[in-house]
Amino acid sequence: MPTEKYTALGFLSILLLISASTGATEAAIRHPIILVPGDGGSQIDAKLNKTEVVHYLCEKKTNDFFNTWLNLELLVPVVIDCLVDNLRLVYNNETRTTSNSPGVETRVPGFGDTSSVEWLDPSQLSLSKYFNNIANTLVSKLNYTRGVDLHGAPYDFRKAPNEHEEFFANMEATIEETVKRNGQSAVIVTHSMGGLMALAFLQRQSQSWKDKHVSSLVTLAAPWGGSVKTVKVFVTGDNLGVIILSSGTLKDQQITSPSLAWLLPSSLFWKPDEPLVLTHEKNYSLSNLRDYFSDIDWLTGWEMRKDTEKYSLNFTAPGVEVHCAHGVGVATVEQLKYAKDKFPDSSPGLIMGDGDGTVNLRSLEGCSKWNQAQNNGKKIYHQTFPGLDHMESLRNDKIAQFVLNLMRVKINVP
Repeated sequence: MPTEKYTALGFLSILLLISASTGATEAAIRHPIILVPGDGGSQIDAKLNKTEVVHYLCEKKTNDFFNTWLNLELLVPVVIDCLVDNLRLVYNNETRTTSNSPGVETRVPGFGDTSSVEWLDPSQLSLSKYFNNIANTLVSKLNYTRGVDLHGAPYDFRKAPNEHEEFFANMEATIEETVKRNGQSAVIVTHSMGGLMALAFLQRQSQSWKDKHVSSLVTLAAPWGGSVKTVKVFVTGDNLGVIILSSGTLKDQQITSPSLAWLLPSSLFWKPDEPLVLTHEKNYSLSNLRDYFSDIDWLTGWEMRKDTEKYSLNFTAPGVEVHCAHGVGVATVEQLKYAKDKFPDSSPGLIMGDGDGTVNLRSLEGCSKWNQAQNNGKKIYHQTFPGLDHMESLRNDKIAQFVLNLMRVKINVP
């Protein structure tokens, strides 16, 4: 009996050692992942202490923070005017910065966690899904753990890089911490404008820091050169894919966002005199963009453009391996066309081209420009998905599988 007991215990010990060793190996080779959302892809909380409101149904004061973007309960007639007023920004022409609407304090919750980028509404209703499909796939298929080797990097998407020092500092600290904890360099996975935020972040880092801390940058539907759709948003607004909203509902908030000006077409991708807006009186292009803002009576947009254009003109390669994926073959606005005497107070006709429904193809393909520029051995991979819409890309199983396959290769799991 003593011998049998010893043998059994010895066999059990070997199994435990093998199991522990396997777990340690998986932990050692699993690259931690940072999820960076795009425009509208982060939750925003607000706390109110206002002296006046836009409607009697709007609250003037709250005792604590509450979710305002994207609180689906607020997306109803009249009440949504409260949301728009709470989220609009006020531009200071002297400091060249923005602040919240008077009496409004905001915060972006959950940095380092994933919940606030997986779901736009904390109630986690299906309509508010964002990175959830990708996160669930990584957790269920590759045993990633939220908050351990899977993190979110939310930010105030209303603002551009010139007002995001806190985000950049948090991003650096989170990557350094998770790389130290997990023993492997990180993979940054972004959607839409998140790709530009990640690029701006990486351009600030030394090459030695990137070599140590970042394995790859994975970009989904990144608008590298901006989008003509932003020109349209300044006159008509956009519902950001929220089907229960009309395009104009959010306009009064959207046009106050420096990030919208940042996403205007870049002169690195559009010719100076290439018409963007066609009217009976004159055409508007990058060469007379100030006239456009003057004629739509929103010169603040031009001022924000001046503040943010330097970021769209800095297309220095990120210095890390890039996996760039996006949709193609979806009708995407190339030009706005107005009938006589209809500009700017009527909706324009749309001249369509190729893209993903939001971002023009030339902009989506911008990552291919780094093939020659990035000469440090870090490769650029480019993949397209026919018919994949910009706003639906994160809900698409093909995209989740794309990320999964990439990570399987990186951790050598069949």
